[in-house]
Amino acid sequence: MKVAVVGATGLVGGVMLKVLEERDLPVSELLAVASDRSVGRMVVFRGKEVQVIGMEMAVDMKPDLALFSAGGSTSLEWAPRFAEVGCTVIDNSSAWRMHADKKLVVPEVNGDVLTVEDRIIANPNCSTIQLVMALAPLHQTFRVKRVVVSTYQAVTGTGIKAVRQLENERNGVEGEMAYPFRIDGNVIPRCDVFTENGYTKEEMKLVLETKKILDPGIRVTATAVRVPVLGGHSESVNVEFENEFELDGVLKLLKDAPGVELYDDTSSDRYPMPMMAQGRDDVFVGRVRRDETQARTLNLWVVADNLRKGAATNAVQIAEKVLSLRNGSLPVG
Repeated sequence: MKVAVVGATGLVGGVMLKVLEERDLPVSELLAVASDRSVGRMVVFRGKEVQVIGMEMAVDMKPDLALFSAGGSTSLEWAPRFAEVGCTVIDNSSAWRMHADKKLVVPEVNGDVLTVEDRIIANPNCSTIQLVMALAPLHQTFRVKRVVVSTYQAVTGTGIKAVRQLENERNGVEGEMAYPFRIDGNVIPRCDVFTENGYTKEEMKLVLETKKILDPGIRVTATAVRVPVLGGHSESVNVEFENEFELDGVLKLLKDAPGVELYDDTSSDRYPMPMMAQGRDDVFVGRVRRDETQARTLNLWVVADNLRKGAATNAVQIAEKVLSLRNGSLPVG
C-alpha cells in the first residue's frame, strides 16, 4: 500500500510516521509530502531516510491513502485532488469536519459510519476526541443532556513555534512569540481566534464536533485555556444526564470502554496528569464524582496526549478501519 503523509515535517506529521511504524500498517511505499520550502529534506521511516516531495508529485504518484496534517487551506485545495486519483484522505485539519457530506470519526465511538466509498474523512479536534471518548459509553446508558467543559491545553497543540516560545522563556532567551503573551508561568484563556459570539474557534469546535459525533441534541459549552505544558491536554468536564446513575455503574462503563483507562483512586493520589499521558494512546479518566449541587450530574477529569490520540493515532486508527472495510484483515481500535 502506498501511503502519503502530508505535512510530514511538522509536529503531528512526525508523530504520524511514528504511529504508522508502531501499528505496523502494510505500507509498501511511504511518500513524505510537505510544502515547497521543505522539499528535499529528509524524514526517517522504519529506520530509513525518505526524501520529502511536493504536493503535485505526490498526487501524480497516486497513493492509496493520504494522512493530512498541513492546515485547513492546504487541505481544502489538495484533499480533493488526492481523492480524484482514487486516494482515501484522512484529514487532521478543521477544513472538512463540519461538512454535512464528510464523516467526522473517532473509531471507538462512531467508526461504524465509515464506508469504502468515503474519499475524504475528517479527524476531529484533539480536545473533542478525548472528550467524546469519555462521554460515549456514558451517553449510551444514561443519555448526556448537557456538558460544561474547561480545557487545559498544551503548547504542542499550537505547533513548533509555541514549543520554542515556551522553551526560550524557560531558558531566558529572547525569541519569536507564538502567543500575544508570555506562556511560561502563565495561562492564557484563549485557544485559536475569537469568533463573533465571544467564544474562540477551539471552543466552538468542542461544541459542534461533539454534537456531530455523539448526538445533535446534546448542549455543550466550553472554555479553552492554554497552559505552560509541553504535551498532553486536560479537561474538566461537568456532564448532566437525562437518566439517573449510580457511581459504580459509571466507573464500570469507563473501565470497560475501549481506549479509555480509568485512573481514579484519590486515597493513593491516582488521577490523570499530562505527564503520564505523553507518548501513550489511551484517554485517561479520573476524579469521577457526583455533582452534589444538581441531580443526575457528574464531574470528570480527562487527559490525553494531544499529538497521539488527539491527532496522529486517531488518524491511523481511521486508516485501519478503512483497510478493514476493504479487506477484512486488520483489527480496529
